[in-house]
Parts: sequence; C-alpha cells; structure tokens
Amino acid sequence: MAYVHTLFNTNFLEYASYVIKDRAIPHVDDGLKPVQRRILHSLLEVDDGKFHKVANVVGHCMKYHPHGDASIYEALVVLANKGLFIDTQGNFGNIFTGDRASAARYIECRINPIAREILWRPELTEYVESYDGRNREPLVFPAKIPLALVLGAEGIAVGMSTRILPHNFVEVIQAVQGALRGETVTLYPDFPTGGLLDVSDYAQGQGKVLVRATLDTSDEKRVVIREIPFGTTTESLIASIENAARRGKIKIAQINDYTSEKVEIEIRLPRGVYTQDVVDGLYAFTDCEQSISVNLLMIHENKPRLFTIPEVIDYHARRLVKLLELELRHEEKELLERLHLRTLERIFVEERIYKAIEEERSHQGVSDAVFQGFLPFRAELVRDVTDEDIERLLKIPIRRISRYDIERNRQEVQAIRERLEEIRESLKDLVACALAFLEGVLEAHGKAFPRLTTLQEFRRVDVREAAPRDRQLRYDEKTGYLGYGLSEGTEVTAVSPYDRVLLIDASAGYRVVDVPEKLFVGEGLLYAGLADKELLAETVFTLVYRTDQGATCLKRCTIEQFILEKDYALLPEGSRVLAFTTLADGVVRLRYKKKPRIQKLEEDFDISGYLVKSTRAGGVRLSVKEVSSVKVLTSRAKSVRKQS
Repeated sequence: MAYVHTLFNTNFLEYASYVIKDRAIPHVDDGLKPVQRRILHSLLEVDDGKFHKVANVVGHCMKYHPHGDASIYEALVVLANKGLFIDTQGNFGNIFTGDRASAARYIECRINPIAREILWRPELTEYVESYDGRNREPLVFPAKIPLALVLGAEGIAVGMSTRILPHNFVEVIQAVQGALRGETVTLYPDFPTGGLLDVSDYAQGQGKVLVRATLDTSDEKRVVIREIPFGTTTESLIASIENAARRGKIKIAQINDYTSEKVEIEIRLPRGVYTQDVVDGLYAFTDCEQSISVNLLMIHENKPRLFTIPEVIDYHARRLVKLLELELRHEEKELLERLHLRTLERIFVEERIYKAIEEERSHQGVSDAVFQGFLPFRAELVRDVTDEDIERLLKIPIRRISRYDIERNRQEVQAIRERLEEIRESLKDLVACALAFLEGVLEAHGKAFPRLTTLQEFRRVDVREAAPRDRQLRYDEKTGYLGYGLSEGTEVTAVSPYDRVLLIDASAGYRVVDVPEKLFVGEGLLYAGLADKELLAETVFTLVYRTDQGATCLKRCTIEQFILEKDYALLPEGSRVLAFTTLADGVVRLRYKKKPRIQKLEEDFDISGYLVKSTRAGGVRLSVKEVSSVKVLTSRAKSVRKQS
C-alpha cells in the first residue's frame, strides 16, 4: 500500500503536471505547445533565407525535444499547414482530403519573415536549459498578437483538455486594436476549410459552434459540396453520406469526388428526388453539419486556466504595450551606446587625440593620455569614458583613421539622435505606438488572410422532420403487435425511424414510444398516431365511458405533455370505455336497455357542445340509465366507433 500511495501522490502527479505544462496545453503568452515552440526556434536558428529539408529541421529540433523525430515531424506538418509561420515546398498533405504529407526527406520548409516581426526578439526572450542541459531554448516567445486564437489548438492532458478554434489573422489584430481603444470586442472563428458557421452558442469561447458544408443547389438534380466543415475531410464526409444513404436516411443515385486544390463533391439524385428533398437530410444525418465544443484552456503563470475570448484579447493588448516598451527601452539603450561610440571616434580622430600617445612608452601611459584628451569634451559624451572604450579606440587601424569620414559620422549621429527622439515620443504614448505597430502588420500582411468561413444563423434541422417517412406502421389486431416491421395488419400511418407514436389502449391508458419495428401492445388498441406536439395540440380525443358506479360519462381532452415511455390514464380507475373518436363535431347516441317506466330508449348528445379539458380532468355525466349500446355519428349519421 505504501508503494501505491507513492505511485499516485508522486509519480502520477509529476506525470500529470508534465503532460499538462510541457506536452498538451499551449501557453497563453505565445499560443504554442512546447514542440511547436522548439520547431520555430530551430527554424529561426538555421534560417538563411533558403529552404531546408524537413528531415534536417527535425534533426536540429531533436536537440530540444526529447520525444523522437516522428512527433516533431507530425507537429511541423500541422503547424506548416496553418499557413502563418512556415513556408513550404513539396507535398505537405491536403487539409481537404486528409492525404498525408510526403516523407521528411522529400519536403522542405523555412521560416516566414512574419515570425521575426511578431514573434522573435532574443533580447526579450527568457531562455532555459534543454532537457539534456547541452543547449538553451526559449521558455516562451514574446509574441505580439494572441497566436492561440490565430492558430487554434487541440490537446488532451490528464484530467483536462483544450479545444481552441482558429480565428482570422486580420480580425484578431483588429480585436486587439479595439481592446487598446477600450472598445468591447467580438471575435468569431474562421476555418481554413471555409464552410458556414453558426456562433449563436459560442458564448465568448466557452460554448459551442455549428459548422456546415457549403452546398451548391443551383442544379435541382444534383448537389455539389464546395466547402467542408472544419474537422472533417472529403473522405470522411463521403463515407458519412454513403452510410446515410445505405440506412435510408437520404436518397442519392451517385457520388463523385473531384477535389484537388478546391473541394468539389458531386451528389447526383435519383428519379423523382430533387435538391430540396435532400438538403435537410444531408445536414441532419451526415457530417455536412458538425457541432464543435470549445474549451479555451491555456497555461498562465505556470498553471492551467480557462479563458474567454475577451480575456485573451485584453491580456494580449496589455502584453503588447509592455513588450513594445521593453523593445523601445532596449533599442534606446543600444542607440545611446552607438551614439557614445560614434562620438568617441569623432573626437578621437577630429581632435587628434591619437597624437598624444606618440611619446608614451607604457600601456598605462597611453591609456592615461587618451583619457586626459577626452576631459575637455565630457559634455558631448553620453556617459563617462571607460577602459573598454579606450581599448576599442586604440585598436582602430591607422588606415581607417587616415580615411576617416567625419561628415558620414555626423550624418550617422544625426540619424541616431532622430531615432532616439522618435523612441522618446513613442514612450510617452505606448498605446498609440501599439496601435501603429498593429496597423503596420495589417498593411503588410492583411491581404494574405481573407476570411474564409461565412457567418450565418442556421435554421435548426430536426432529424424527425428531415428523415423521410417511407415506412408503413401497421397494427395487427389478431396478434396485438404494432410496428413498421410487420407484413400484415391494418396500415396506420407512414413513419420514419426517428418518429414517436402515441398509443391509447382499450382501457384508455396511453403512452408515447419511439416508433417500434415490432412491439406487443395488446388487442383492442383505440388509437395509434404520430406523437407530433403540434398535431396533438389540434387533435381532440373524445371518450364515452361507464364509471364503476354505473353512470355514463363523456370526456374531451388533448394530449400535449408527456414523458417518453411513461404510462398515463385518461379515465378514472374502474371505468370502461364505451366509445372513442377524434371527430371534432359528431353526435354520441346512447341506446338504453328496456325497463319499466323508461319511455325514451335513445338519446343524442352533440360532441362539440362539451368543453375540451386536460387529461387529468373528469368527464361530464350524460346519464345514469343503463346503456345497452353507444354510437358515434357524423352529421350524415355514419357510425365511426362503437362498443357495447
């Protein structure tokens, strides 16, 4: 038992923590999982502007990633197909058909310049030792936009998972701009596969979305799928359509896949079937419609945390301001250092301080002579002269001193001073600086990222409505069986396997069941019909019955509420049904038994003259006389249903 305690409290928790933080869940700062971060770090290290074999990149990345080349290769292909940071050459697979990429030795890639613009800043990046201590890798990249929303992410860890949908690059940047201005931001997913999207239940990234294929129904005898739902492939979509056709959910004659660079799946329809007959079925019974649940889980401050879309946008808006301030401070420091060195060189050459060292015989004397030479010009210097400065000056070749271009130096110093002034102005209004930076990114790259998915509020397709009612429900009174699988019996109504039916038995008990293939319901079934709530709300059930005290009563009711498979009673216990009908206006004719002092042996009652009540309400007493028979007549005196 002690071993089990250690196993769970130590080993399992360490493993769970490792998988959550170092494998499956992206970090909110740069939106990347560790393997993705290591791949981009490797590409930045080997970048020379040319394409590199993926096999070489994978090998380089293995210095940082301890899980083998297969996992690196798969992650690199997935990241490359997102079309943001990695330029590709060769067959990287097809996101539409699901075809796999070629082997790593045959395909090439390189880092896209946009990665250096919004992701790479070594001077602001915290580096840690790799798994074997031989190298150093970034803890997170100083990303300037919320890459988790742009790239999307999916991962399963111990006890938790993440599902972040990709969003449009331009819209994400515009949302960050809105957050910087203090506006309320709204952001919805955008998928590389296109399609239609209903975000009614998106709930700021904590709900779900519905995605649909884009169907071309311009030809009434064929349906062409032009765009597929996110998360599917043409192969899986075709398989789902063929499966639905085999099960009788939809009717198709032929399906052809002409997909190459764009999706084109042609569905030809059989004789007598048109596009309007199958569109709802495609959405209801195939992968043409998908529901995707969203879970914005990311690592924040070394812990997993659930976010909403506005929280991620606001976090990155604040983070962008901080990163730009750090960049400007760092650049200001570097420029001041350059200004100091250029000023030292100019004074050293222009004032001929190097002449003062000609008579010195010791190194210290030379250094002191140079130091004394700068004393009259201290006001022009950015900082005090150090020994390192003097050593740098003393290493300047005589040829360079003799050809020194003072005017060029002055121009360079002037450019540095102008840039320093720009930096100081930017530091006064970092929000404006952040807005300008994002606007520059949009101008440079925005046209390459058009929105692909169309936002649309869907009309919900009920599978019961979409399924064709091509099966005949039958009731065999001799055997007491009901179902669409019977070959004999009275035809009741056409049904689909998704329908529900209302059954009222001989004792006026009722229940609603899924339409059965074969179900024993007993003899004397009073009613069997579709349990459609709208239909039932318009159907009035009329029962004539004898109570256990001998009185004859009439009850009219509608059945609008029910629980599936639950038994209910329409009549009081001990009652016996004498007649049943669904006529809205008819006549109930009671015939009494002959007895002394009974002069009137028949009596008619107009059904429409009695109120329609709930199923729990009692009936209205018609007579206390002993009844020999009951007839329900139409206006033409035709008997509909009787029971003696």
